[in-house]
Amino acid sequence: MSLIMVRNVHKHYTLDKADAPALIDVSLEVSPGERVCLMGPSGSGKSTLLNLIGCIDSPTSGAVVIDGEDTKGMGDARLSEFRNRRMGFIFQSFNLIPVLSVFENVEYPLLLQKMPAQKRRARVQELLARVGLSDMSRRSPENLSGGQRQRVAIARALVGKPLLVIADEPTASLDHATGSGVMELMMEMNRSEGSTLVFSTHDASVSRYAGRIVTMIDGRITEDRRAA
Repeated sequence: MSLIMVRNVHKHYTLDKADAPALIDVSLEVSPGERVCLMGPSGSGKSTLLNLIGCIDSPTSGAVVIDGEDTKGMGDARLSEFRNRRMGFIFQSFNLIPVLSVFENVEYPLLLQKMPAQKRRARVQELLARVGLSDMSRRSPENLSGGQRQRVAIARALVGKPLLVIADEPTASLDHATGSGVMELMMEMNRSEGSTLVFSTHDASVSRYAGRIVTMIDGRITEDRRAA
């Protein structure tokens, strides 16, 4: 069974009283464990589609089904719980909480899940070790490099053992060498944790880490192929 099913989705916004289509009749299925890259230029609809898959936004029409559940009609509280239990997010701007330590940032999703303290600490320590940041657990994110911050974001995204990890331009704020290291880490974590990974990029060197590449232009999927 598909983990993600997007069926005939349209997404429109209103800008200055004019209708602005962001997605036009988009359909996509993703199986458990896949690594799927959404690729295309700025404005192609990649981020909009990720937001719909991540239940951050809702379609104007069509259906978004995640793990067998139609997200249409879910209230805000249900959507929040659904995201926290089943999804992890990695953003190009990292989105770490500056007043929390590295450890506390990674721990935060588990607090929302009400995981017992001892089990929670062990899981956070495990993830920090795997991303190579055990010795930085008490630091503020503001005292880390860009690559280190993104490693914290990866640990936070995976700490709750989500079914699905969504990454929107995860290397856009990093130099090429650091970005390559981050992508290698994401691939290793995908294999070891078993989470499905859907990420976006406009960089062909980043798309090579995917098992499947979905190309978008002007709000439409123009190509869907297995990576070479």
